[in-house]
Amino acid sequence: MAFQPHEKEVSEFVAARKIGEWISFTRNGVDVNGTIFKIMDNSVIVEISPEDAKEIGAASNMTVISHKKYKIVADQ
Repeated sequence: MAFQPHEKEVSEFVAARKIGEWISFTRNGVDVNGTIFKIMDNSVIVEISPEDAKEIGAASNMTVISHKKYKIVADQ
């Protein structure tokens, strides 16, 4: 028996996101800025600077952030 995929409602905030958009968030007490690399249902993959990655203890310059945990930066 196969289940029918159900359409998941997307909030206006998530629907308005674009690849390359500049965002800011806080991780481990450090304010970080980066650009959206990929948009997923509940989060985004963000490209950050190697310096920020080192400071927050990330394994690479890509990190995952929940849609609830970041803000859009108006000017890059």
